[in-house]
Amino acid sequence: MDKYYMKLAIRKAEESRGKCSPNPFVGAIIVKDGKTIGEGSTMPYGKDHAEIVALREAGSQAKGATMYVSLEPCCHIGKTPPCTEAIIKSGISRVVVGILDPNPLVAGKGIKALKEAGIEVVCGFFEETINVQLEYYLCYMLKKRPFVIWKTALSLDGKYAASDGSSRWITNPASRRQVHKLRAEVEVVLAGINSVSKDNAMLNVRGLRNVKQPLRVVLDPLLDISEDAMLVKSAQDYPAMIFYHQGEESKLQTLRDAGLKTQKISGHKDELDLYEVMQVLWEMKLYSVLLETGNRLSEAFWKAKLVDKCMIFYGNRILGGDKGSLKAYDRKNIDRAIQLHNVRIRKLQDNVLVCGYPLW
Repeated sequence: MDKYYMKLAIRKAEESRGKCSPNPFVGAIIVKDGKTIGEGSTMPYGKDHAEIVALREAGSQAKGATMYVSLEPCCHIGKTPPCTEAIIKSGISRVVVGILDPNPLVAGKGIKALKEAGIEVVCGFFEETINVQLEYYLCYMLKKRPFVIWKTALSLDGKYAASDGSSRWITNPASRRQVHKLRAEVEVVLAGINSVSKDNAMLNVRGLRNVKQPLRVVLDPLLDISEDAMLVKSAQDYPAMIFYHQGEESKLQTLRDAGLKTQKISGHKDELDLYEVMQVLWEMKLYSVLLETGNRLSEAFWKAKLVDKCMIFYGNRILGGDKGSLKAYDRKNIDRAIQLHNVRIRKLQDNVLVCGYPLW
């Protein structure tokens, strides 16, 4: 039955997706005599972890019960006390863990503390599933940078726009709604100044209720953004940040007064150091970045090997013309092509979403 209840814990974790950053979203199920007596998912940052929520629901019945938790319980003091202490005090006799927590503050120490208290611990259930579920968090901890998603919308023949430059709308409302769900899930939505200027893009979440708004990041090397841009005018309501290389102090102050954060980054002419951008976002404890970039900046991320996942939305149109995606990122021949693994395909009415992970 361990697999059955771990599946429930994994499913329970999904309730907190996009709601508890910078904590990972975790699920916990407590079982006694074949019955679920407590369940929980991670609360918003600074509030209870999944284990504590489940223990509170189980109450005194937790003594002698088994806890199933998708990620190793924490054993350090952060915004909340260690979960291991609460588990030990509750009288739980057995803990089944999905995967170890790579956070150096935990990294096996949670399991060690439980074992030293006489609790039976079993680890290693549905690791591949949980690794995908927590891919943002694991990348942040292991690669020391945010997880980067490249999202694009294309016609069936791989064009991002018609010959006249028009691209609204290549995809249908179902695809666009999925994009807004994705924006609500990540910490950062990132675009280049050309895309923001061309579309006067807001980059916020629309059409969904009670969701967290991401930090909207614009890479603007020469500080070209208009003070009248919707992204600037909305900065008091939706968080926004400009990464730049050079610009007038008066313009910077105007943007700051409007509510934007600004960050100077190393660069050359009209290009920024993308690795430094990722480092700054990592230091801000931001786990995930959704790229809503035009062709040129997308190519730069691909060339830097800073793409962890692709999400390609295909509309039901044939456009022809020369507006092909990633034209300058030419792999020259089939043998050098970037392959994707763990490819998943989802139908969105008459559109298709293809997701996969580049094999670098």
